[in-house]
Amino acid sequence: MIKTQIKVLEDVSLDNPIFIEALPGIGHVGKLAADHLIDELDATKFAEVYSPYFPPQVYIGEDGLIENMVNELYYLKNQGEEERDFIILVGNTQGVSPEGQYAICNDLLDFIEEYGVNELFTLGGLATGQPVDEPIVYGAATDEDKINTLKDVEVEIRSADGGIIGASGLFLGLGKLRGMSGACLMGATPGYFIDPEAAEEILNKLSALLKIEVNTDKLEERAEETRQILSKAQQREQELLNRNMPQQDDDLRYIG
Repeated sequence: MIKTQIKVLEDVSLDNPIFIEALPGIGHVGKLAADHLIDELDATKFAEVYSPYFPPQVYIGEDGLIENMVNELYYLKNQGEEERDFIILVGNTQGVSPEGQYAICNDLLDFIEEYGVNELFTLGGLATGQPVDEPIVYGAATDEDKINTLKDVEVEIRSADGGIIGASGLFLGLGKLRGMSGACLMGATPGYFIDPEAAEEILNKLSALLKIEVNTDKLEERAEETRQILSKAQQREQELLNRNMPQQDDDLRYIG
């Protein structure tokens, strides 16, 4: 069977990098935030991920050219007050089955461990099903110290309220088993449209946690680009995800 392949485009040496995951999910909040982070800080792509667990489709652009289902890894060096290195995972899809999610996450954790990653942040949206009056970011973490760190930047801790489904949850859970410390930032969003306001609020919290500066002025422009790219395939991808995911209780409202 064909396995997930990680194609390294550039050999790079990183010093104890922090890993940030932001794959498509509710409101594309995490993806929007991470794509903007990559653009603003001029991150460099160094690897691509292809997997048989991705949806069996391609995107078609406005010019008729296809785009494969792919995840991408970018790096940043010497960023912020603490001059930290980062690895950022983005892409246009997640695995569409539970087995695929576990396989892809484990393969990627194996890969980033080789660069010395022991801390990670996952980004996503928390669906409210109704308009959000004031932007708010919820958080969950692998350990008490990380919970306290989230509280320090006024992230609302999500307690006994459903789960974190998909890559954003699995990276935390599987990472914890490997001794990694991590947290998930979830921007409150209605859940039925691409939400740049929630993405901006996540970026503000992430910037405070990582002690970096990120200008968010162009985030709405990025949101419009994302709408155009994803609109044709979004419905089909969600149908595939729903078909292959096990049924969840009503309180599991978050898909990372």
